[in-house]
Amino acid sequence: MADDTLFSQVLDPANRADPYPLYARLRETPVARQSDGKVVVSTHAAIRSLVFDPRLSSEDLPPSRRPRTGNPLKDWFLNPLKDRVANAHRPLIFRDPPAHDALRGFVMAEFGVERVRALHGRVSSLVDALIENCRGRDEVCLVEDLSYPLPVAVICDLLGVPEADEPQFQAWATQLATALEPDARGDEATRRANVAAFDAIASYMRALIKAKRRHPTGDMLSGLAARGASGEARMGEVDLISTAILLLVAGHETTVNLITNGMLTLLRHPDELERLKSEPARAPRVIEELLRYEPPVHFRTRKALGDIDIGGTIIPKGTAIILLFAAANRDPARFADPDRFDPDRPDIQHFGFGGGLHYCVGAPLARIQAEIALLALCRRLHDPRLLADPPPYRPGASLRGPEMLGISITGIT
Repeated sequence: MADDTLFSQVLDPANRADPYPLYARLRETPVARQSDGKVVVSTHAAIRSLVFDPRLSSEDLPPSRRPRTGNPLKDWFLNPLKDRVANAHRPLIFRDPPAHDALRGFVMAEFGVERVRALHGRVSSLVDALIENCRGRDEVCLVEDLSYPLPVAVICDLLGVPEADEPQFQAWATQLATALEPDARGDEATRRANVAAFDAIASYMRALIKAKRRHPTGDMLSGLAARGASGEARMGEVDLISTAILLLVAGHETTVNLITNGMLTLLRHPDELERLKSEPARAPRVIEELLRYEPPVHFRTRKALGDIDIGGTIIPKGTAIILLFAAANRDPARFADPDRFDPDRPDIQHFGFGGGLHYCVGAPLARIQAEIALLALCRRLHDPRLLADPPPYRPGASLRGPEMLGISITGIT
């Protein structure tokens, strides 16, 4: 019988720096029921069998419930109406087909290969400028100096969000990311803060979308907000706002982790860092192995719409399910010597960007940013060394990555 507290230990910040021993213990029971009733699925084969299963629902967020204000009009009419609208128009990562497919289709129509490729030069320029800003220093903080400002600037460019407004949405994005944390969902104070953050960023997006319709500028948000030939909106207004919020938040949060985890891993494997520096053509393989070895997202939550049989274990209808992607990525039944960082390993079929219907929309752009950033860091930083190992980590267990990554250097090329 598996320890039914293992996942609660994963959520404990004390285990953030190295949750992998816990993942190994969870894999001993591929479908493990926890003491709180949740089921954790942790092997590669079990997760692969589930990601396309229509009985697995992404509509698992608790219902929106705005706190009472003491104002009868708000408490009995306005806020209940807002809650009903919010519950019916979640961002697409919390939607099932057919609504999910329709919303994803709108996004993909504006997020084609050409648009992503066109950003390559802009990403390269941003990376070089951010590294140049560190010239003359003997220490850098990778998160503050590059891996946060880079994807923020890129997603602002992509959506047409004024970069000067970034300080406003940084706090909103950090707060809304807690929706991916199972323990935070049950905390009333966190839920209230999430409602307040969502209302604030929704108000911001509503005004920005209105401006885009008056003066479209060719960016992705202008395209999503555009009306059809007969003047009708292609997306409902609330769905458009929730989609814009998702793209803004998810468009940088995971990429921050991918770049930071990537540089941390290379600094821990200096032979691979030097090899990447001398063989830049290896970059795509390095990125794929990083996505397997230290992924930016460690798990996602789902809900069973019906009884599901996984290898003889029944997950009952209504059960909350944790798909532990990071554990599957190090499953020895799927990968030889899985705890070794090896960009030369063959057939790296990882869950670094999730899987199935909800595979990350922004995966191509995240890969480009990580590849350009890591190649430039390896090439331009002289004698980089970690200042602290392990570094301090961000609070979340799902979006797992260092909060800071201090690096000593002797110069910049």
